[in-house]
Amino acid sequence: MTFEITIKPSDHRFECEADETILVGALRGGLLLPYGCRDGACASCKSRIVSGEVDYGVYQSSALTENEKTQGYVLPCVARPRSALTLECREVRRAGEIQIRKLPCRIEKIDLVAPDVAIVSLKLPANERLQFLAGQYIDILQKEGRRRSFSLATPPHDDGLLQLHVRHMPNGAFTEHLFADLPTKEIIRIEGPHGAFYLREQSDKPMIFVAGGTGFAPIKSVIEHALHQGVVRPIVLYRGVRSKRDLYLPDLPRSWAAAHPDFTYVPVLSEPLPEDAWTGRTGLVHQAVLDDFPDLSEYQVYACGAPLMVEAARRDFTLQRGLPPNEFFADSFVSAKK
Repeated sequence: MTFEITIKPSDHRFECEADETILVGALRGGLLLPYGCRDGACASCKSRIVSGEVDYGVYQSSALTENEKTQGYVLPCVARPRSALTLECREVRRAGEIQIRKLPCRIEKIDLVAPDVAIVSLKLPANERLQFLAGQYIDILQKEGRRRSFSLATPPHDDGLLQLHVRHMPNGAFTEHLFADLPTKEIIRIEGPHGAFYLREQSDKPMIFVAGGTGFAPIKSVIEHALHQGVVRPIVLYRGVRSKRDLYLPDLPRSWAAAHPDFTYVPVLSEPLPEDAWTGRTGLVHQAVLDDFPDLSEYQVYACGAPLMVEAARRDFTLQRGLPPNEFFADSFVSAKK
């Protein structure tokens, strides 16, 4: 059975199944409500019932007292609808509205997917979740106050493990240890989410994504979020690396293209090796966009990678192709300190 949920004061509506939590229904419906633990323990999602009935679920009394319950409050992260509902709660509309938290996590696994790239999966404690927007990043907190920033490659709806794409930097304080020791089960501390690189969902413009190297990580998160939400805007992904061996997870973008007619994938190699036998696009990845699009005035562009690539794309797309400056969204990687 499905029930309609209305959020006040925005009047946004979504459908929620009787056997799923209100929070899960909201996320599936494209609405981001505040949450922290997703386990009825932290009270971050506390909302007030204006009308309707719920199954309150299992929660900690410190998160929802009996007095609050009689006043109509509920925890959407564990509550399920038993009728059509109207709830009063705020929605997260911008990155700055999400609480930045410090949390411990365990390095669950490390997968070496290219000669100098590892996919690192982090597991939070059982009663914790990190709320974030697709495309944002976290800081890994090290000794003596050092921080290392890495974009989250997982989308918000798939947050059981937080995935990072990490490039090995010789003599890097964090990555040298990671690649040399493969420290699975090690406990580290993270802080986040940070950053303003996320999907602008209110727009209906077609989107171009430009990913350089491990800049694929946040773009993967944003694209998977967009496809999960059923976005119907045309999407083109340009992905630039040096040679074929650097093109890690090569089948993933192809699967997106196979499943979604409005999705196009264009890999670009800047220095293909003879053994690559590469017959695809070559050169600078942002130049491939310039070659394909004489007019970007009606597009949005999301770019992530080395600062030189990002700045070249920003300059050339706006000056040469008419991209509105406020439709260029970027996250540049400064990796020398990692």
